[in-house]
This record gives sequence, C-alpha cells and structure tokens, in this order.
Amino acid sequence: MHFGRKSAQVDRQIDRLETQLEDLAAGSGVADVRRARARASSSGASAASAKEALPPHLPREDRVLEPDSICPKCDNAMDLLGEDVSEQLARVTAMFKVIRTIRRKRICSSCGHIGQRPMPGLPIERSIAHPSLLAEIIVSKYANHTPLYRQSEIAARDGVRLDRATMARWVGQSEELCRLLTEALRRYTMSAAKLHADDTLIPVLAPGDKKTKTGRLWVYVRDDRRSGSSEPAAVWFAYSPDRKGIHPQTHLAGFEGVLQADGYAGFNELTESGKVRLASCWDHYPE
Repeated sequence: MHFGRKSAQVDRQIDRLETQLEDLAAGSGVADVRRARARASSSGASAASAKEALPPHLPREDRVLEPDSICPKCDNAMDLLGEDVSEQLARVTAMFKVIRTIRRKRICSSCGHIGQRPMPGLPIERSIAHPSLLAEIIVSKYANHTPLYRQSEIAARDGVRLDRATMARWVGQSEELCRLLTEALRRYTMSAAKLHADDTLIPVLAPGDKKTKTGRLWVYVRDDRRSGSSEPAAVWFAYSPDRKGIHPQTHLAGFEGVLQADGYAGFNELTESGKVRLASCWDHYPE
C-alpha cells in the first residue's frame, strides 16, 4: 500500500470497503430497533443501551421533567429524592434569515443638516448576499463537495430561490476578493528552503451532464517545525484538469531549494537549472 504504484487503486478499494461496512452497520441498526420493539411489547419497557460520552465542550440545554409535587396516593407533599440525567446529541439545522439594515435619518431643526450613518461595508456591494451566506456557499462547494445545483435544491426546500448562476458569480467574486490573501500564502509557502509536494485525484463535476471527470489537486507544504524551526507551517493548493508536468513546473517556477516528492517525472525538469534539488519520499519509489 505504501510503496506500490497502484496505491490510488488501493485507496478506492478501501473507500468501497468502508461503504460496505456502513451498509452492514445500517443493517445492524435496523436489527437493534426491531429487538427494542420486541422487548418493549413483551416487557413494557426498553432496556438501556450503552452510549458514547458526548464531547464536554458542546453547549448543554437542560429540559427538566418535574414529577407531581403532590403524592397521587396520599395527597401529601413530595420531597426531592434525586434525579436521573440522560444526554442525546442534537443538531440545530442552519436556517435562512433576512438581516435588515435600517439607517435612520435625523435633521437639525436649526440649520437643516441631515445626519445618517453610512451603510456597513459588504464583501459584494449592492448584493443580497450576507458574508455568512457567501461563507456557507464556498465551504459547502469546496470543503463539503456540494455542487451549486445541489445547494440551490437544498435552499428551495426552505422556500428560498438561489439561482445557480448567481451563486457561481458570488463564488468568482469571493475568489477575487481573497486573491491577495491566497497570493500571500503562496509566496510565503514558496519562500521556504525545503518544500513537500504531491498531487491527488479529485472528482470534478462536468458542466451540463452532472457526471464527474478526474482533475488534480496539487499540494505544496512548508513545515520545518520538526527541524527546530519556529516559523509557521503553511499549505498551498493548486488545481489542474490533468497531470501534465507543466503544472508543477509553473507552480514552482520561482522556488529554490530542496523539493521532497514522489518519483513523478514532471518534477525532473525543475532540476535542470540547478536551483531545485529533489529528495525522494520514503513512501514512494521513482516511477
């Protein structure tokens, strides 16, 4: 798995096995519910099951169920004896809301001066998109791999119309707004004397037919903390539609130092100038 050339195929096989395990676990859950129903119908109560400890950092919402304060048998007041506490993990669903910015005006009765606070800045001026909505769209698209057309369908279930083309334009505008930050991250990552590089397959939705094609995500890592460096680690990603050598050669055009990577031949041309030295990765053999 570590040294073979078919490691990507092994990863896909692992994904298939994990999916099968999920299906088996789901079938076990069905059996659990049926057994619990059978116990409840025969004994009138269900047995308690073992539960995992829930993370202590999560906020707690207490819902207290008070028994009657008067004894139903003798009509005397009942004293507190103790309590049993059980916890369930809840998920509060994200919801849409409209934020109205109301800018009141005031006028001076003496000189007629009109005062009004300026409109707070927005990432995209004259847009209905609040920063929180832009963040949700971008995280869903790139981190959670939810295409825009699916996000549009999810919003429609809440009665909100989010046009796919409009969201795509927001994504492009947000990308341009973040360009200074991503470019600063790229420069910082590439200024290291030692760099780790690799690429991985990534499914990309083909326009129009809702099918996927295979793209490449290139990753460049700067991290010398294990060598005693106090400089922050950094990671810069770049996408390409294929694995041609021109892509890493372009990404690393200004890099000088040691490049640790696998045996991909596309890195070899970088060494011709003498500014880049290749250091083979322990997990790969030259292809």
